[in-house]
Amino acid sequence: MIGVFHVFMWYFLLVLYMGQIKGVFGTYEPITYKTGCTLWGTFFIIAGAFIIRVTKHPTRSGIICTLIINVFCIMTTIIAIILTIIELSNFKSVSYRNYGQAKLGREVSRILLFFYPLEFSIALAYSICSCCNLFQRHEDDATSLPQEAESTF
Repeated sequence: MIGVFHVFMWYFLLVLYMGQIKGVFGTYEPITYKTGCTLWGTFFIIAGAFIIRVTKHPTRSGIICTLIINVFCIMTTIIAIILTIIELSNFKSVSYRNYGQAKLGREVSRILLFFYPLEFSIALAYSICSCCNLFQRHEDDATSLPQEAESTF
């Protein structure tokens, strides 16, 4: 759900920044907009789909894929936090015509900055649970082999 929210925020920023008028001081194009930082929410949508699939049909390879995607989401979140902080700390003058749009875009970045720790904690929690599940399955497999050997004698 958070990933969908981020994709909608990216679309909102796209419409907002595309409507700027080139003024004396230029247009406001933040680094998070240029990198498509809010569009990275699609990674969280994909990770959520993998988590749902692994919950319904748990396999070792599915758990490993989910773990890899969640670690990638953690790295993505950390990069997005750093880029957003850089964006909010630097503000160049823009044309008075684009000032309202730039201010609104910065407010959207502040809102998204509150959601990044939530994304980080969710991905971290699922990564920890995936690791625990993976090790539990490994221990169950290791204990079942000697039991099968004993039962054959």
